[in-house]
Amino acid sequence: MRATLLVIYTPDLEGCRTFYAGFGLPMVREQHGAGPVHYAAELEGGFVFEVYPADGKEATGRARLAFSVPAGPLPTGTHRLTDPDGRTVVVTAEPAVGRS
Repeated sequence: MRATLLVIYTPDLEGCRTFYAGFGLPMVREQHGAGPVHYAAELEGGFVFEVYPADGKEATGRARLAFSVPAGPLPTGTHRLTDPDGRTVVVTAEPAVGRS
C-alpha cells in the first residue's frame, strides 16, 4: 500500500504555490472543467501533492508535511520551514546523484 495524493486547501493559493515551488516542487497550474484553478506537483512514484483554494470553506489546518528534494534551491541538509498558512514543512535537500 502507498499514498498517492495529498491535497491542502488554503486561503493564500499564490503564496502557497510560491512557497512550495521555492524549494523545488514542480507546481503546475491546473483546472478541471469548471473547477477551481489549483496547483499540482507530481512526485516520484506517482505521488501527487495539490494546493487548492479554500474558497470560503475551511482551510486545511494544522499539519506537518515532509518532502525530500534535490539540493539546489536549498543547501544539502534538513530544513524546518513554515508555509504561508502556518503548517510545518520539513524539507530534506539531498545531494544530486552523480554530482562531483
